[in-house]
Amino acid sequence: MLKRLKEEVYKANITLVKCGVVTLTWGNVSGISRLEGKIVIKPSGVDYDELTSADMVVVDLKGNVVEGKYRPSSDTPTHVLLYSVFLTIGGIAHTHSTSATMFAQACREIPCFGTTHADLFKGPVPVTRFLTEDEVNSDYEINTGKIIAERFVSLEAASTPGVLVAGHAPFTWGRDASESVKNAIALENIAKMARGTLQLNPGVSELPQYILEKHFNRKHGTNSYYGQKK
Repeated sequence: MLKRLKEEVYKANITLVKCGVVTLTWGNVSGISRLEGKIVIKPSGVDYDELTSADMVVVDLKGNVVEGKYRPSSDTPTHVLLYSVFLTIGGIAHTHSTSATMFAQACREIPCFGTTHADLFKGPVPVTRFLTEDEVNSDYEINTGKIIAERFVSLEAASTPGVLVAGHAPFTWGRDASESVKNAIALENIAKMARGTLQLNPGVSELPQYILEKHFNRKHGTNSYYGQKK
């Protein structure tokens, strides 16, 4: 079942490790087949060195296991919730990459200080509120997805392809699993550059809005001209 998607999700998970944004088993990637109504996700707690594409777990849109010999990632309910809210995304990555997680733990959004950031995010990388005690004690992972959705009431998932969960870590997404991983890698580097910028100049101003919009729109806008025509 979903052999091609399993291979794509497997490769995306391995890329997280190869690019150094995952330590031990602290991360996961999923992909969705909207046509089939199924999600493929990494199994919970399995060492990346032992993974194969056949080990990927298939769940339905309620998080029930449809196929797989392992339990799915413990973050599966968060992924399921996000797919139900962000209907244009096709892949989700979750990491505990160092610099991005520092901002999440500091409960601080990542300001846009330069054009590298603006090439991907049309503004700051947002941070959620903390989960309440009741939310943690009942449906923790589902409620993690809900506070992300809550933070995006006035934001667009397409122009803000990631979020920092307060006290936790980042989630990113994209058109497919591979793109969600690219965004996770980019987010970690954006966070690292922001940390360094704040150390060098604690009073630094954010990038002027007109420069931010220019860089975002030349890659993602209606009249984008970055890269090659398809």
